[in-house]
Amino acid sequence: MDTLGHHYIVEASGCDPEVISKVERVEQILTQAAQVAGVQIWAISFHRFSPVGVSGVVVISESHLSVHTWPETGYVALDIYTCGEEAKPEAAVEYALAEFGAKNVHITEVTRGLDEGDRVYFHSIVTWEEQLPKVAAPSTQPQPKRRAASGRSRR
Repeated sequence: MDTLGHHYIVEASGCDPEVISKVERVEQILTQAAQVAGVQIWAISFHRFSPVGVSGVVVISESHLSVHTWPETGYVALDIYTCGEEAKPEAAVEYALAEFGAKNVHITEVTRGLDEGDRVYFHSIVTWEEQLPKVAAPSTQPQPKRRAASGRSRR
C-alpha cells in the first residue's frame, strides 16, 4: 500500500536545558536534522522567548520540521513531517533527540495519505516510548520497539 508521507510527533523529556535554551543551537540541530533526512531546505525561522524557550521551523520541499522547547522542564516538542520516498524522517528524529540529550521519549508515527486504490485517503498511527542511553551518537541509538496505538481506520 502506498503512502504519501510520514509524520513523527515526539515528546522528549530530560533534555539538556543548556542546549534547548539556545536559539542558535536549536536551529543548528534542526537544520542538521533536515540534512540527515536528505531533504531540501527552503526556509528557516526561529525565535527565542523571554526568559527561556525556543520555537522554530525548517520548511523543506518535502514539508517541515518544527520544535518548541521548555528548558525549565527539560521538555522538547518535536514535529517532523516528510513526503516522498527519498526522505529519511526517522533518521532526523534520532539525530535531534541525541543532540537535545533526551532521556525519555514518546513517539507517534502517523503514516499519512494511505490509499487502497480508490483515492479515499486515510492514515495509520503507531506509538512507542523509549528510554534513551545517557550518551548516544545518532548512529548507535537502539531501534525503537513499536506498539500500535490504534488500528488503521478510514477517515
